[in-house]
Amino acid sequence: MSYVICPVSIVPVRNSSSNKSEMISQLLFGELAEVLETKGRQWVKVRCAWDNFVGWAAANQLRPVTPSEFERFGRDFAYSLELFHTILAEDFCVPIVMGAQLPGFDGMRFRLEDHFFTFSGQAVFPEHIEQDTDFILKIARKYLHAPFLWGGRSPMGIDAPGLIQMVFKLAGMQMPREAEQQVYLGEAVDFVEQSRPGDIAFFENKSGRIAHCGIILPNREVLHAYGSVRIDAIDHFGIYNKKQTRYTHRLRVVKRMLKSKAVEKEATGKAVEKARGQYELF
Repeated sequence: MSYVICPVSIVPVRNSSSNKSEMISQLLFGELAEVLETKGRQWVKVRCAWDNFVGWAAANQLRPVTPSEFERFGRDFAYSLELFHTILAEDFCVPIVMGAQLPGFDGMRFRLEDHFFTFSGQAVFPEHIEQDTDFILKIARKYLHAPFLWGGRSPMGIDAPGLIQMVFKLAGMQMPREAEQQVYLGEAVDFVEQSRPGDIAFFENKSGRIAHCGIILPNREVLHAYGSVRIDAIDHFGIYNKKQTRYTHRLRVVKRMLKSKAVEKEATGKAVEKARGQYELF
């Protein structure tokens, strides 16, 4: 079994082993993958470490890592929170995007292969992330006006489930790559009027399949990738585009991924009371 890391800004992950094949996802700088199959010298079939998504990538755009490096880089890294930034080596630089992983980052530098890189932007370590609604909305709004790109996961181009995945990844939550898998997570909200900022709305196509998703904002609005990452009105019918004066997406369900602090506090209180009751029995 072999492993690879993405050493460039963005690597396309395709449906088959051809540059003409549909791009179905992307690897960002520093993200890891397991090699499942090779095809000649040009292509490798990979399973992305973050979400287990499987596809084909160009072998010359990835770099091998040892099993020990794969394990270490997978637990010791920081996320870049800069929309766009550069990491500086001694005689060259690499542009990276928000969500890129900095393996072995010490707050200033990290090493990849034989190169030391300096990163001077804002970064966050996974263990320091607090799952907070305000943080989720702040990250989501940073993607505003990013162009829609099927299979994209970056501010240079992103699709609807990619937007959800990346926003919640930076907020410390693991999400599948596709909307029809994401919809199984969280708790259902009975009515869109009961939704809260940070909830995820899922939309169905004419066949009834989950085909779109977006993040609920205050004031009955939703942030989603449609043409570009944009904000539109939402109600119990779906997304209403005021410019086009029509509904563009039909609402299927709203899911809550984060519990409110009040709910968490109540749950914690009940757990403490239960523990006390059990203790008093002895």
